[in-house]
Amino acid sequence: MNASRLKPLAEGLAVPIAVLVIWQLACTAGLVNPMVLPSPAAVAVRWWAYLAPLEAYDPAHGSWFAWLFSGEMLHDALASLYRVVVGFAVGAGLALPLGLFMGSSDLIYRHINPLMQVLRPIPPIAYIPLSILWFGLGNAPAVFLIAIGAFFPVLMNTIAGVRHVDGIYIRAARSLGASRMTIFRRVILPAATPYILSGARIGIGTAFIVVIVAEMIAVNNGLGFRILEAREYFWSDKIIAGMLTIGALGLMIDMGVSRLNNHLLRWHRGLES
Repeated sequence: MNASRLKPLAEGLAVPIAVLVIWQLACTAGLVNPMVLPSPAAVAVRWWAYLAPLEAYDPAHGSWFAWLFSGEMLHDALASLYRVVVGFAVGAGLALPLGLFMGSSDLIYRHINPLMQVLRPIPPIAYIPLSILWFGLGNAPAVFLIAIGAFFPVLMNTIAGVRHVDGIYIRAARSLGASRMTIFRRVILPAATPYILSGARIGIGTAFIVVIVAEMIAVNNGLGFRILEAREYFWSDKIIAGMLTIGALGLMIDMGVSRLNNHLLRWHRGLES
């Protein structure tokens, strides 16, 4: 890795490392109650215990590889990630075509936009009682809440992307004899793609926020459920360990989405020959 890549990495790590050092020094000096705010070292110990397998390896109960990934945290992280992916797929899958229709048709926009503007300010958390009444407990209400959280960022960005296409491109396509479908597919959709991908990135971030709340209410596993469980026993170190796991998982997903956006939008930035 050359110096040009090391410098941004070092700059990005400087503040987190400084915060950890100050945090550790404050805990070591006894300035904070360890039951309220445990030290980074204590959180790291708890995080490792949360990650490690619960029982010693026994060949009679399965392979070593399966045992290695049998820790509580991995199962909770996978459960949370599954709900995020399914909920986001449902929400974005409904929002994308609706946004394209609303953005490209003034008639549809005028009829549906008032309803969307009424529903959009309602936080997904407000739907928790209804989600439990409609779907009971388990993955279904969690996926429903996540889908709502992901729906509106994708919808609004898609509408904005379609409606902000420069009219000169559409007029040029019409003058060349392009049909409405061709204009939509070759002009409007590519021009709106940056907006759509930005909405998807925001929607995934919102899905991670909602999944934690949903898991505290409707399911019996996942990172949100484990944080709530730790609160009941006043395990502050496990609460923070779970929070950091959520942050790390969200960071990895966001970095992946960002790289995908950069790859898909190379043409938009003039990077392709």
